[in-house]
Amino acid sequence: MPGTTPHPRPRSHPRPPLAACGAVLALLALVAALAATVTTGGTLGRPGPLYAWYPLDAALFALAVLLLRRVPARPAAGLVLAGAVAVAATGLLAPPRTSDDAYRYRWDGRVQAAGLSPYRYAPDDPALAGLRTGSPDLFPPHGPCTGWDERRTAAGECTHLNRPAVHTIYPPVAEAWFLALEGAGGGIRTAQLGGALLAVATTGLLLARRRPVRAALWGWFPGVALWAVNDAHVDTLGALLLVAALLAAARGRRAAGGALFGAAVAVKLVPAVALPGALSGTLARRPRPRDLLLPATALLTVAASYLPYLLLSGGGVLGYLPGYLREEGYDRTEVDRFGLLRLVLPTAFAPYAAALVLLAVALYVLRRGDPHRPWGGALLVTGTALLLAAPNYPWYALLVVALVALDGRWEWLAVPAAGAALYLGGGDLQQPAYGAALLAVLAGAAVRRSRRVDDRGGATRVRPNGVAA
Repeated sequence: MPGTTPHPRPRSHPRPPLAACGAVLALLALVAALAATVTTGGTLGRPGPLYAWYPLDAALFALAVLLLRRVPARPAAGLVLAGAVAVAATGLLAPPRTSDDAYRYRWDGRVQAAGLSPYRYAPDDPALAGLRTGSPDLFPPHGPCTGWDERRTAAGECTHLNRPAVHTIYPPVAEAWFLALEGAGGGIRTAQLGGALLAVATTGLLLARRRPVRAALWGWFPGVALWAVNDAHVDTLGALLLVAALLAAARGRRAAGGALFGAAVAVKLVPAVALPGALSGTLARRPRPRDLLLPATALLTVAASYLPYLLLSGGGVLGYLPGYLREEGYDRTEVDRFGLLRLVLPTAFAPYAAALVLLAVALYVLRRGDPHRPWGGALLVTGTALLLAAPNYPWYALLVVALVALDGRWEWLAVPAAGAALYLGGGDLQQPAYGAALLAVLAGAAVRRSRRVDDRGGATRVRPNGVAA
């Protein structure tokens, strides 16, 4: 009305974008599903329920990441970090469900805290009798000893430790981590908390690249909750160090990259196959002395980490590694791995063919790889190595998950999925599982190639969070 002053309208706040709401809901569903997987989804001794939970976890993970692609970068980064914390927390809801390796970590830390070398004595050695009686969480004094993670030693004691009659297999940086966990309080829960911290730290390192969707490929990946946290596998430490090493190498910090890379190898030897990626493009030009800085520093780091244990244990620092390789089917006299190659070659030739294929891929990366994106070559070599070797343990592929989060080629996540199927389903699935993973990788590569061809005719669309469409 004339002569009256209208009341100002309250400022309206825009509703959150539909994609952000959808991503949050999908993430909450993923966290709920992972919590149920860890608490009610079965164990290695009763894996049946896991056959339903694992596909559901994977589907919710894929949905959450797809919806995240439409969220602007700044809120997406916060959501990724919060989701990574929530995903990791689900792994803390129960004792290890599908692996007893954490018990061996606990034992190795306890042995070192007593001033002894885990490379010198097997757990059931009489010299360690005092440590066994003082570790009821590792050597239960009573009970039927019939759990999936329990077995009898040669002397008849019940234990949660796998392979109690052999020396440890873990390299020295892993052993240093076990000692640190013992100093932080010991126990399986401490190991799980350590795994959660490593997993979230890796997410934070990936987020520093301002690629939140790629960081979510690690932070929200179901295997991080299951293998890195609940089972507390030390491979998570190797993944964190490898990511840091490749980021340092991409910035031209060769000495730092070499030290971090060597530390990753001294956690578990598998990261060594990523070395050609760290040296991407070296053979594309005339070699220079500084090209040797990264591998030389890595070698010195590995040697320095072994030295204290070498002085204490001599040749025992190899631990159970030779026996482990025989046990897992990599012995030349009894090959039970390299399933894809055994489809087309005699079994005796498969290990040599695998070495030749891996060498060819490594040379390709050394000549054609991008030194500013060394994770691309590292992913190609590491993923190829796992496809060829077809390991029984999916947590080996946590390295692949971390490299996918750096590089963005999501199709390589089929490799840890193949390992999980093989681990739960048994050796008969080796060729079908890794064959399906290979097909997924090839299909993803074909799709990317076709998109590159299409993009030559026009500008590439960019999503709100900076990810190319």
